Amino acid sequence: MTDFWRLFLSAIAILTFTFCTHAANAAPLSHTQATTQTTAREFFELGVNEIQHGDYQQAIANLNQAIQLQSDFHQAYSDRCLAYLHLQQYHQAIADCTVAINLSPTNAQAYLNRGLANYRQQDYPAAIADYEQAIALQPHEFRAYYNLALAYAATGNYSQSITDYNLALSQIPTSTPVVLADIYNDRGLAQLELQDIEGAMADFTMAIKLDAKDDRAYFNRGCACGRKGDNFGALRDFSHVIRLNPNNGMAYVNRGVARYQLGYYQGAIADLQTASDFFDNRGEKQAYEKALTLLKTMQKQMPSVTEVA
Repeated sequence: MTDFWRLFLSAIAILTFTFCTHAANAAPLSHTQATTQTTAREFFELGVNEIQHGDYQQAIANLNQAIQLQSDFHQAYSDRCLAYLHLQQYHQAIADCTVAINLSPTNAQAYLNRGLANYRQQDYPAAIADYEQAIALQPHEFRAYYNLALAYAATGNYSQSITDYNLALSQIPTSTPVVLADIYNDRGLAQLELQDIEGAMADFTMAIKLDAKDDRAYFNRGCACGRKGDNFGALRDFSHVIRLNPNNGMAYVNRGVARYQLGYYQGAIADLQTASDFFDNRGEKQAYEKALTLLKTMQKQMPSVTEVA
């Protein structure tokens, strides 16, 4: 019955958590700076404040004013890039970060943000080049290592991604357990791709210890259990996912597979029916058809005697 796990494993939740930088803090002006620069700084400070409060369109408007008044204001370009990133306007973000880098070649934050824009556009070689430059400028910046690891994973270079996840873990402050959990979760996915199931399970378990409310680590550990043949473990973890996030349709599919493998056929059918209804109601046609096909296959192969879990 391992064929069922092929569909099961295709549903691994790949985390695409990537870091962008915070808006630059406004530095005090020297006595010799001109009035126009002061005005540009004031617009810049307004833009920074609006980014921090999530008003990205207004932030861009004020940063536009700052740049009009001071065309070489590299911090304004860098922060406008950040606002465009939040709005998913990646071409504009790349253009602004490129100007910021040309004006200030040691601006590691601009490289980090441009790398994220390239990553979001699936230009992974460009993202990797930007993250490596950010690391050259700031060797202790864990966000650059983490984003670099995600970019390498996206290219299928899981061994290199694990190296960079390790470097991110060596640099990240221990006071950030949720972010630590994300890195362990992502490293676990890379381990799973390399068939290191025990290493993957250890990473997912660590992610759960650090952030017990994040259903993704339970989901991914359930997938690892499925590959290992630990159907009870898979059943346990997918049940936990459903408790944390009842709207996770794939968790019902995967728990249904685990139940079927254990001989709990009625429970398996119920889970697949729930998943099919869920995908149908959300208009997710491809997922609906896959769940329905799996449901019909199970029903045809079911023994006449069933047990309920």
